[in-house]
Amino acid sequence: QVQLVESGGGSVQAGGSLRLSCAASGYAYDTYHMAWFRQAPGKEREGVASIYTGNGKVNYADSVKDRFTISQDVAKNTLYLQMNSLKPEDTGMYYCARATRQYQYTWDMSVPNFEYSGQGTQVTVSS
Repeated sequence: QVQLVESGGGSVQAGGSLRLSCAASGYAYDTYHMAWFRQAPGKEREGVASIYTGNGKVNYADSVKDRFTISQDVAKNTLYLQMNSLKPEDTGMYYCARATRQYQYTWDMSVPNFEYSGQGTQVTVSS
């Protein structure tokens, strides 16, 4: 079965960096679009970055562009999110997610377009 396990969250001060990892298993990793989502308390889950695993094409939400970098190690079936210049508003639970449709780009980072997600890893940024 599909499993997505996130790690790497923590508490940092504003301006700091964190690198999140997501280990994927149970399916053909490089045939699905993948994304990172986050959810702050009392807010809806939002997509922050995505990558088409087949060719490495990426996109970002405007709020994280030029600060976050999504990447992958296909050989290890692992997705990453490098987060730099963190701000207090980046605080939240971060989830990796797999798109519903195989062999297709999923640039619309709406939650219904991503069928599977992990348990999440907490990121807290203090001012």
